[in-house]
Amino acid sequence: MATLRDIRRRIRSVASTAQITKTMEMVSAAKLRRAQTAVESARPYGEQLREVLGNLANASGEIMHPAFARRDVKRRAIVHVTSDRGLCGAFNVNLNKMVEGIVREASVPTSMVLIGKKGYDYFRRRKATILASNTSMGGVASWKFAEEMSRTLAERFEAGEIDEVDLVYTHFKSALNRTIVVEPYLPMGRTATGPAVSRDYLYEPSPEVILERLVPYVLAMRLYMAMAESAASEHGARMVAMGSATKNANEMIQNLTLHMNRTRQATITRELVEIVAGAEALK
Repeated sequence: MATLRDIRRRIRSVASTAQITKTMEMVSAAKLRRAQTAVESARPYGEQLREVLGNLANASGEIMHPAFARRDVKRRAIVHVTSDRGLCGAFNVNLNKMVEGIVREASVPTSMVLIGKKGYDYFRRRKATILASNTSMGGVASWKFAEEMSRTLAERFEAGEIDEVDLVYTHFKSALNRTIVVEPYLPMGRTATGPAVSRDYLYEPSPEVILERLVPYVLAMRLYMAMAESAASEHGARMVAMGSATKNANEMIQNLTLHMNRTRQATITRELVEIVAGAEALK
């Protein structure tokens, strides 16, 4: 049976843990507000950019950018976006299991582009083919990395080293609501750019030249948006997880305090009984 000293030590330990989780919840809430603002302000721009790209692809006629080329899939790649840190519930677990299932069911060799330490550690232990990785994002989307990685993937695709690329990340809806998205990345077919709304544009220079310059930017923007969505989802998941941990710790403190009071009351009662029994024996 635990002594009063053991129970008090346990209460202090749980209270210290609750203080840490509460602090992490507040930090995650502050980061979530910034990440959510960035995502929500960038979404309309990304949607309009896809619409413009769709119209440009339609206006370019038979001249197509190499990123739109479709061919038989013999080698594919998956860009997998996770977090660098844990303590965010099942956020990374669900992502890793889904991607592992996709790789297992694939009928062609699949290589991995792993953005986030949790995804990298998971697939490195499983001896997956890792094409590239970044484990130092720190929950912040990097435009420089998105630009460099999208350029590398486009070059490999155009060289025939990869025939298909998919993008797997977590789409942010709210702190409590997130969905895992598996999105085609390459090739950029006309349907993959989103529904094109017919508009009258004056192209200067020609649509083909604009398409040549715009496609790399759109690829970088799509990867950047995936990283931004994942960052906001990560902070939301961590805030909820730390909030639940704080609540559970406080409930545990209440139960331990009740147990301590009952133990102390039982100890006092036992000592009183012993004193009374000793006094009666001396009569």
